[in-house]
Amino acid sequence: MLSPTRARATLLAACAAVAGLLVGGLAATPSAAADQESCRPDGLYETPGVDVPYCSVYDSDGREKMGADHQRRVIGYFTSWRTGKDGKAAYLASDIPWDKVTHLNYAFAHIDGQNKISVGSDSPQNASTGMTWPGVAGAEMDPALPYKGHFNLLGKFKKQHPDVKTLVSVGGWAETGGYFGDNGDRVNSGGFYSMATNADGSVNQAGINTFADSTVAFIKKYGFNGVDIDYEYPTTMKDAGNPLDHTLANARRAGLVKGYAALMKTLREKLDRAAAADGKHYLLTVAAPSSGYLLRGMETFQVQKYLDYVNIMSYDLHGAWNEYVGPNASLFDDGKDTELAQGGVYSTSQYGGVGYLNTDWAYHYFRGSMPAGRINIGLPYYTRGFKNVQGGTDGLWGRAATTECPAGAGLTKCGDGAVGIDNLWHDLDTNGKESPAGSNPMWHAKNLEKGVVGDYVTQYGFPAGTKLTGSYARKYDSTLVAPWLWNAEKKVFLSTEDEQSVAAKADYVVDRGIGGTMIWELAGDYAFNSAKGQYEPGSTLTSAMYEKFKSATPYGAKRSTIDLPAEALDIDVAFEQFPLGDSNYPIGPKLKITNNTRTTLPGGTEFRFDYATSAPANAKDQSGFGTTIIRSDHTAANNIGGLKGDYNRVSLKLPAWQTLAPGASVQLDFVYYLPTSTPSNWTVTFGGTSYSLAGDLARGTTVVEPGTGTSPSPGPSTTPTPGPSTTPPPGGSCSAAAWSATAEYGSGATVSHASHQWKAKWWTKGETPGTTGEWGVWQDLGAC
Repeated sequence: MLSPTRARATLLAACAAVAGLLVGGLAATPSAAADQESCRPDGLYETPGVDVPYCSVYDSDGREKMGADHQRRVIGYFTSWRTGKDGKAAYLASDIPWDKVTHLNYAFAHIDGQNKISVGSDSPQNASTGMTWPGVAGAEMDPALPYKGHFNLLGKFKKQHPDVKTLVSVGGWAETGGYFGDNGDRVNSGGFYSMATNADGSVNQAGINTFADSTVAFIKKYGFNGVDIDYEYPTTMKDAGNPLDHTLANARRAGLVKGYAALMKTLREKLDRAAAADGKHYLLTVAAPSSGYLLRGMETFQVQKYLDYVNIMSYDLHGAWNEYVGPNASLFDDGKDTELAQGGVYSTSQYGGVGYLNTDWAYHYFRGSMPAGRINIGLPYYTRGFKNVQGGTDGLWGRAATTECPAGAGLTKCGDGAVGIDNLWHDLDTNGKESPAGSNPMWHAKNLEKGVVGDYVTQYGFPAGTKLTGSYARKYDSTLVAPWLWNAEKKVFLSTEDEQSVAAKADYVVDRGIGGTMIWELAGDYAFNSAKGQYEPGSTLTSAMYEKFKSATPYGAKRSTIDLPAEALDIDVAFEQFPLGDSNYPIGPKLKITNNTRTTLPGGTEFRFDYATSAPANAKDQSGFGTTIIRSDHTAANNIGGLKGDYNRVSLKLPAWQTLAPGASVQLDFVYYLPTSTPSNWTVTFGGTSYSLAGDLARGTTVVEPGTGTSPSPGPSTTPTPGPSTTPPPGGSCSAAAWSATAEYGSGATVSHASHQWKAKWWTKGETPGTTGEWGVWQDLGAC
């Protein structure tokens, strides 16, 4: 999670975005596996052979149980470092609006040098487990718990609010590739990068196992309901993430996505086993980027099936890492984003006019692979801002002069970020100087708007009697759903959130069946102190969301918008072999289809699937499978005001002459132009019957053998199901040498493979005959 307040984290974070308590207070009584399956959320992976007690957390529709007045999630990040010990105001567990939130994410734990989860050494100075706050009302320790600090207070208040779930968040911007030692210095240990991925790019399963085992023990020890992974970022895009980690991370880029997938699968399986033993389901969630740039290098975000839900970091969409002045967290695109325009997004037809620096686009990206209810959109309770802004409308879509970046930012030129009184929550660069970012809690931004200098400014190094220069006029764009403050005298632009924007985003969540919202961070919310005439930390925005959500309809628990067949086949589909980093445009992976049934799929077999409208409806294949968009839920020429629907539906077919035997695979080149998460809602049709695919993990489907209605049983079978002709082209005897995966073949070379003879149309190596389609390198000369 990007921290606008942690030392050495704010502007650096944004730079890389470009470059023992019962769960929910419910007794968890194990019941029959079939009953537990009825509570499993649609699309959620279940560890084989483990009866996971889903009903301890989910109802019979697969929706999370959060209390009668919480129909949608309100997830607040609660940070470890606002202890008050530095002379600034504390934000403790007693300050949390416990009756307004559903989940709390504790930020942060880290990965230590032994690949174990840690919050540092136990001591009275440890904010998580040892610190106390004598004399502070509400911060009295619970003597029944064997630890002190924030963990003690979280446990104490959970007893009073048993519906609220707590998760420990691991990583964050500053501690993804290292951690802060007990002395406050950063230890460049490698963190997630080395724990999950070896130096040669292979999966570090030993490191993953160590981390996962320690995490299960940790959440049990401290009474958490699950773990939230804030890995920033497992992407192949060069120089993504904290610049302090670039040397180590860049060397591993080719293996980061595989390591991430192995990490999440291992965590899911170990949490499931612990859940079965303890009789209560443990949550696994992630903080995921919203940047189309970062997501492009995360392939199709294949980890979604392991997650209870995803929290989208749908903020830091514009900031002082470049000169383009825009909102921190707009809900929609307005077709005027100068950064996107500079990149040709609005003028290049392949993009479909789709602007992707907004919350709605990010939501639709994840909607491609998950039910709406397993997605939460992010809200920032902090500002981003610029100074010396030229052009635009009251600064919006103007530009700030380019300037030297803060030390350690990893960039050569940045935008002119706001400083001083307009940068209260600033961090320090690696030289110990202020990082210009326009970062402020919302309570300070409200005081700027009202022309008030709060009495707290002396805690942040400003002298008593400090005066403001110019006035901060509140502006609002209803198309973007974005407020901001504009100081015309100073040419300062501060992107904010307030009651109007939060209410509109809450309505958006309700209207689309989204699971809820995630807040970074609770300490930035505000309330008005009439006695002092100033805004201070409070819960105005969080309360506004609670009021919107408490009587809302239940969230969307089903991924597909069409009725899928109840019978599913074990046919695996995978998008793989993505080019790395900036070479990955247009996005061109291989789509591999593997027949794991005991029945041969005949030529003409049709596959259909959905991919998110985050990518325009112009996907295609280059392998002769006739990929066609048969329906698009978004048909407008742009996405101004939001995408109009969730899915583009695709049809493709095995060539009429090509069969797919049991155990065999076929591969085609697939091309699309903006990122989308894992395509879903698959069907396969042959012999007049349609089936779902087992890999979708859809509720209400049963895996069967084609044409039998019964579950698969061991043993080979090559009997084709009746359907389109499977007669191969005529051919002679297999006189050619057998194809070799390591041999090089020139144009005209012939080989034998899978009882067919094949002729190379051009030079090739390693491409399996029969997997590249009629437009591929190998021409099928017929059976032999």
